[in-house]
Amino acid sequence: MPSGARPHQYAKSEDSVKQGAEASLDVLALPAKASSTEHDEKSKHSPISSIKGKSVSVLHHTEHSDGNLEAVTTTPSPLPPYSVFSKRKKLFVVFLAAWGGFFSPLSANIYFPALTTLARQYNVSSTLMNLTLTSYMIFQGLAPTIFGDLADMAGRRPAYAIGFTIYFFANIGLAIQSSYTALFILRCLQSSGSSATIALANGVVADIATSAERGTWMGYVTSGPMVAPAIAPILGGLFADFMGWRAIFWFLVIMSGVYMIAFFIAFPETGRNVVGNGSIPPQGWNMSLLDYLKYRKVSKTNEIGLTQSTSREGQAALARPRKLRFPNPLGTLRVVKQKDAGLLLFYNSLVYTAFYDVIGSAPYLFQKIYGFRELQVGLAFIPFGIGALLAPMTSGKLMDANYRRLARKGGFPIDKKRANDLRDFPVERARLQVVVPQLALGTAAVLCYGWILQVETSLAAPLVMHFLIGLCLTGAFNCMSVMLVDYYPLSPSTATAANNLVRCLMGAGGTAIINIMIETMGRGWCFTFIAGVIAAMSPSLWVLLKWGPKWREDRRVLNA
Repeated sequence: MPSGARPHQYAKSEDSVKQGAEASLDVLALPAKASSTEHDEKSKHSPISSIKGKSVSVLHHTEHSDGNLEAVTTTPSPLPPYSVFSKRKKLFVVFLAAWGGFFSPLSANIYFPALTTLARQYNVSSTLMNLTLTSYMIFQGLAPTIFGDLADMAGRRPAYAIGFTIYFFANIGLAIQSSYTALFILRCLQSSGSSATIALANGVVADIATSAERGTWMGYVTSGPMVAPAIAPILGGLFADFMGWRAIFWFLVIMSGVYMIAFFIAFPETGRNVVGNGSIPPQGWNMSLLDYLKYRKVSKTNEIGLTQSTSREGQAALARPRKLRFPNPLGTLRVVKQKDAGLLLFYNSLVYTAFYDVIGSAPYLFQKIYGFRELQVGLAFIPFGIGALLAPMTSGKLMDANYRRLARKGGFPIDKKRANDLRDFPVERARLQVVVPQLALGTAAVLCYGWILQVETSLAAPLVMHFLIGLCLTGAFNCMSVMLVDYYPLSPSTATAANNLVRCLMGAGGTAIINIMIETMGRGWCFTFIAGVIAAMSPSLWVLLKWGPKWREDRRVLNA
């Protein structure tokens, strides 16, 4: 370029082009500050902000000192993929994340059938035994506020490792303890260690899946946590009946030990502030054994483009905006106080509380009405478990299909490989249009369930209602959880921790008083009241549809 020349740049596309360095580090695709749109993530690291990964010709006009213009056309590199993981690797990672998320609700419910036995052994009242359930749910809400921030700051693997270490040793303590005090304290530790896994699993999905395919992947990853409450009492009843209550906790020790082995061997770091889109290797201490062996081999043979020096440059670039610090649970509260997120969290928690009111009261009601033993109560949860297992997968497919429908209707490009611009996309409509039908059917099922129990029909009727409640309320809950991750794609673990905090605290209150409500109001009117609360607060969804996009844009501008 001659001396005194001044460059001018115009992009031959319908979108504006941002200037900036794009060489080796544009694969990171990660800003330092959390944002409410995937577009912001992409635009900060690439000169082409919303073209679907294709090469776009850019016209440079160079103005010489004599006033003449020289036109030079260049073609920038195509945008990097949102994640370099293959579909097979994504399936494996999501499977491990779903397996990890299975432990928290499994541990919460597996010893339901042994409550009476434990109360008799420790000579305490049923009210005191129920406190071990309430305290578990309280810590289930509080612990992720720390682990979620840790995961968004330091990566997913460190948070998983710390959480599962606590959980593993708490299970050993529970298996050998011999006092109510020890049981109570260790249950709190057990909850603290395992409860972070749900928030971390949602974070993993946000790391590897764009909004166009997030519904399906979130459905896969939440299938474990959603089906566990129905399976857990069955397992607990089997162990309590045939092997004694201690076998319940030894089973959890073995299961968590097997998971930890699989995790340390094969679970890769996915945090985008640590590995970007997966193309930058994490620090050695943060690698799985398989990744460590892979990169050790690469460093010797230099078979791939990322040399050791560029790897260190990438790691340093990612480390600069994130200084390690003690996890701050207040980040979760900042999510709660947002108008759109707070309203969504509140309504989602009502749905979750209704879900837990049904399964939490079922052992008491089925024993009283049908004279069931512990094992029979556990087996009665099978229809509920089938519905809860199907819900995340079916609702996930429906969400992605509705996303594509609205994108085609509005002329928005869909790219499953790269981040999509969500600033003007009707995210609320894409998710809530799937929520409303499920909520309507699920709420009706809760209403009918109460009156079916009131008149004490045959067992088939409440089991059918269990299936519908498990299918519909779980599906609605899953859709709203995906919508929350859409609001915070760059801090999904913190957002999910906020979800855990609100729903678990509200759920703890609901399960603590549900049996009292049943005795005071009667079965029919109790569940009519629960269904009525969900219906009465449903205008919250209309508020989100109408004002949610504006609130989301206001937050994006504020965080820009």
